[in-house]
Amino acid sequence: MGRIVLPLLFGMLGCAILLSLGVWQVQRLAWKQDILARIDSRIAAAPVPLPDRPGRAGDQYLAVIAQGTVAPEMVRVLVSQKGLGAGYRIISPFQVGARRVLLDRGILPVDQGAPNPPEGSVQVTGNLLWPDEIDGFTPDPDLDANIWFARDLAELSSALDTEPLLIVLRESAFDDAPIRPVPVGATGIPNDHLGYAITWFSLAVVWAGMTGSFLWRMRRRRTEG
Repeated sequence: MGRIVLPLLFGMLGCAILLSLGVWQVQRLAWKQDILARIDSRIAAAPVPLPDRPGRAGDQYLAVIAQGTVAPEMVRVLVSQKGLGAGYRIISPFQVGARRVLLDRGILPVDQGAPNPPEGSVQVTGNLLWPDEIDGFTPDPDLDANIWFARDLAELSSALDTEPLLIVLRESAFDDAPIRPVPVGATGIPNDHLGYAITWFSLAVVWAGMTGSFLWRMRRRRTEG
């Protein structure tokens, strides 16, 4: 009997650790679902005027409405859409009173030219966004070709002489075809906790099965001996 105590304890400890990791991921899943629900609610909320001093911590995804003019300058940010292929995000300066901010007008197919900006004052509805698209592998923009590879607010605002503030267009009072607005959404935020929980619980079952098999073989050898 004493020979199986250590393997049994080892097996029980392994199962307990794996089960606790699975439970932790279930708790993380509930936490992430609550965050995503709050983000969706914030995105779809009634729009408000641009805040005077917006910040990422308090105003990420804030729904806003603004009246202004779209400047003729623009940059093209190369993106790839699932099922649609490559395209360019068209980002232009947007003059709102004395302020000049960035406006993400949407995605333009790579084989089409960007339309001229609308004339005069227009109203736009969208969401504030501080994109997290920069890492150590992001290429520098090709300024000669006007092709960028990420929405780097610091660099874009410097290039277009604006505040480092981005409105992602949701609705507008002007026709910008063939540019297609791509509103902010929570669908791109990863939520893999259910898959992780299933993995940990599955490993716990496998660990328990291996422990039982090992103990059975030990007992059988002892009986045969």
